[in-house]
Amino acid sequence: MKKQFAILLALLGAMASESGAATAAGQTKTNPYPHYWMSLATSSQSMPGMSSEMAGMAAMFGGASAFGPRRDLKLQLESPRTVSAPEAFHDIPPVLNMGNNLPLKTPRQEKSSHRERELPGKPEQHEKTRIRMLYYWGCGDNIGPGQPRVFDSEKSKPEDMATIFKGAAPSLQTPPAPHNGWTFGEWPSAEDRTAIPKEASLVGEHRIRGNYTVDIPFRLDTRRDFMEPVKFSSFQQTASGGTKFEWQSIPTAIGYFATAVGSNGANGDIIMWSASEIPENGMALMDYLTPGDVSRFIRDKIIIDPSRTSCTVPPIFKDSAGAMLQFIAYGEQLDIVHPPRPKDPKVVWQPEWSVKVRLKSTSMAPLGVNAGDGEKRKPKSSSRRNRVEQQGENPPEEPQADRDEPAERRPRGEGVGNALRGIFGF
Repeated sequence: MKKQFAILLALLGAMASESGAATAAGQTKTNPYPHYWMSLATSSQSMPGMSSEMAGMAAMFGGASAFGPRRDLKLQLESPRTVSAPEAFHDIPPVLNMGNNLPLKTPRQEKSSHRERELPGKPEQHEKTRIRMLYYWGCGDNIGPGQPRVFDSEKSKPEDMATIFKGAAPSLQTPPAPHNGWTFGEWPSAEDRTAIPKEASLVGEHRIRGNYTVDIPFRLDTRRDFMEPVKFSSFQQTASGGTKFEWQSIPTAIGYFATAVGSNGANGDIIMWSASEIPENGMALMDYLTPGDVSRFIRDKIIIDPSRTSCTVPPIFKDSAGAMLQFIAYGEQLDIVHPPRPKDPKVVWQPEWSVKVRLKSTSMAPLGVNAGDGEKRKPKSSSRRNRVEQQGENPPEEPQADRDEPAERRPRGEGVGNALRGIFGF
């Protein structure tokens, strides 16, 4: 199953990169100028039964980041000016609680070492793995008409996958990056990977300065600060076998989207679902989107309007070996170009610098009953272990392998939960 999911992600990732790029028509610039991007992300994972005490214990063993909420910040600067010893800084507001500035380090370009050419050996033999994927969409207690769309590697042509799982095409976003003739700086870097404080804020005055860029001053308001974490209020099973999940409204969100993936425990079919009201796999939507794209996809009934706080996954996972929900809230992007475009089209426009600030808040949780906030859940007295403890009996023996064998050597099950843990690293 793990191999099947790895192949699936590789195929869908390639599709997303091909289909998710609609390049906006650019404006002719007289001269190149510095570009600065800030990418703000809030992430969290919800696990059933994870109380605050358990989260604290996880933190003692280095597992706090696995459950969050966690704040991440990525800073990227590119400038057409080159110098022998590049140096740049981002002066930050005091409320970030990270000192006076963050250093934007230019990555070192390591020279590749010479290696002797190796003679090719026999081609590696790969076992052909059958993949059968069922794709559903839409919030609702019932499966919609025309569903599922099915891809079977033994019966379908490779090009059928692109047709069946064709997705929306968000605008292409190309962050600053190292390239010839320009100087690049970033944070975090190989030299500085300081964690963002839990209560940090970016509201206030900012300035980018350095020996290869002009000064770039700007201000961020509360709508361009770290977004609140995604918090699921409840997961409830419906009469049809579906799952209704609710989340708390995020004040600065301009839209929501959700996907889920699982597998049929009996035949190993991969089951995929998205919250879109029309066929949409969502692979290109689980990342930063421009406000224009969010508005467009809300009109197209793909992205969930920010006024909504619930969605019901139809009964497609009731026979599943496990399913995982991925959720994203999109934030209001900020775009500044200095000086602004002249109102008179006859006046030549020569920008001196630009700033882009992107925001998102994401979460991942097991899709099942009572998989919400662990602090609100109490142990059920109906479980076998609780019953025997209350009756004074000895608890049942755990399998010897589970008690004695080191965790890293224990075999993983074939369920989708274990497969996703191996792929996504949680």
